Amino acid sequence: MSAHIVVPDDFPSVFSGTAAEQRARELGTLTIHSERGADQEVELARRIATADAVLALRAYSHFTPPVLDAAPRLRLISLWGTGTDSVDLDACRRRGITVTNTAGVNAHAVAEHALALMLAVARRIPSLDAGVRAGEWPRGRLIGLEGKTLGVIGLGATGRRMTAIGVTLGMRVLIYTATDDAGRAAAQGGTAVPIDQLLRESDVVSLHLRLTTETDGFLNRERLRMMKRGAILINTARGKLVDRDALLDALKTDRLGGAGLDVFHDEPLPPDDPLLEFSNTVLTPHNAGATQEVIEAGLQRAVENVERYLRGEPSNVVVGATTVPPI
Repeated sequence: MSAHIVVPDDFPSVFSGTAAEQRARELGTLTIHSERGADQEVELARRIATADAVLALRAYSHFTPPVLDAAPRLRLISLWGTGTDSVDLDACRRRGITVTNTAGVNAHAVAEHALALMLAVARRIPSLDAGVRAGEWPRGRLIGLEGKTLGVIGLGATGRRMTAIGVTLGMRVLIYTATDDAGRAAAQGGTAVPIDQLLRESDVVSLHLRLTTETDGFLNRERLRMMKRGAILINTARGKLVDRDALLDALKTDRLGGAGLDVFHDEPLPPDDPLLEFSNTVLTPHNAGATQEVIEAGLQRAVENVERYLRGEPSNVVVGATTVPPI
């Protein structure tokens, strides 16, 4: 029997008409939903009800227990991207559903974006650009990065690339990892330190953690208060890694010198969000990894994960067995 593969959330469309779509069609029966609606639990459940494998493209598609219960044939969720917070991993584990992702594909692109945000905040690029366009000639001192301390939280593929960027810029790089892996940090040119030391000594703090129940609110009010006054916070990982109210207070009181954010608690960002009021924030719409090269490579990897699972050789497994009977 041919496997039924469902793409429930190709909105806005990035998958239809690509080489990755053609490759997926060779694996079985493919159904693509390119209209809005997968962000609604009932509609998402309807779309995947007869799926053997789901190719999930958007973080707004939440695979909750009721959604999973509506898909009795489902055996694989192949995520396009690194983050797994849109999937109830424990529920998948209990139901025997394998979850895969494309970790590392967008690492260099996201690190480049983190660098761009860091420079934009430090050099006040958006406000200076706006001033020049308004006929002004703004002055004021900017922040140089050479010789400053960069704190990298998380040493996955993106964290490692961000460390290399910091070293290249002539920055001292401090690294915090949950495993306190001093050898791995040193191999990247950084120094592994406790989180308290990293926050107290860093001029720029860049977040590169996966969002889990343990890391939700990782930068809470207490930890934000530890940061050096005037430091810059960069977040290209997940909005919920940072306590929202504490972040707003730190910006209001100038505890933070600025923030470059690509991720938020609510996405899209509401038009009345307080973050929009701060002139020392640079905000981008969760598109740090949205280069053409990354999109193409990531879609191909996500389809390859489906292909390998159907062959009985799962790869890039987050949850589930690494060997399964072929479908």
